[in-house]
Amino acid sequence: MALQLSTLLEEVIAITRRAGEVVLEVYGSDFTVRGKDDSSPVTEADERAETLIIERLTRLAPQIPVISEEAAAAGRVPQVTKRFWLVDPLDGTKEFISRNGEFTVNIALIDNGMPVLGVVLAPALNRLFAGAAGCGAFVEENGVRRPIVCRAAPGDGLDVVASRSHGDAHALDAFLGTRKIRSLKSAGSSLKICLVASGEADLYPRLGRTMEWDIAAGHAVLAAAGGSLQAIGGGEMRYGKPGLDNPHFVASGLAGA
Repeated sequence: MALQLSTLLEEVIAITRRAGEVVLEVYGSDFTVRGKDDSSPVTEADERAETLIIERLTRLAPQIPVISEEAAAAGRVPQVTKRFWLVDPLDGTKEFISRNGEFTVNIALIDNGMPVLGVVLAPALNRLFAGAAGCGAFVEENGVRRPIVCRAAPGDGLDVVASRSHGDAHALDAFLGTRKIRSLKSAGSSLKICLVASGEADLYPRLGRTMEWDIAAGHAVLAAAGGSLQAIGGGEMRYGKPGLDNPHFVASGLAGA
């Protein structure tokens, strides 16, 4: 790769932060919501952020194709080989619409089916998570950057995080089974994976449909922090799958939680 991952990560952070500014401009306005063909909502923030990200990633690394959510929804999916970008310009559009702050901008680099670099920004919360293979992971808040690592599962029970807008309580209860649970909380967007990466949670089961761009950046941060994101049934999640949709999965910290 022409650019080292550590250098590339800083470039992607700058792009993500600029996209976050665009998202917040719309967030502070009287925006409108439209429905896509799959009935999911989309706003001007999704589209403006995506345009900016694609333009800047293409300028940064013109040889690496970009797969992004809104472009893919419109049928624009480039042919990819072993290396490509996965972008979700606004993950958690429902959280954006409800104005609870739990939405994110996500950029990931995939190499040979695995996420090797990822940036997740929650612009309304001023929290940025980032990580790359061989570089570790960190969170940046109020201009202060600190490293993050997954934690070992606590002896008095797991802290579990679940989806705020796409939950299935019965499926979650069945999955958790006899595990000892200390707390269960909800969060929006890819923040859930990042909470496991930062040691603020131990387990995030997702028992519903997701697309590759929803989770790739968080997965990269989680892997850099020492955790794993595995398909239920076994095997680390891989990317570039036909259709770009994911099986059900679980994100976990150290010792497999």
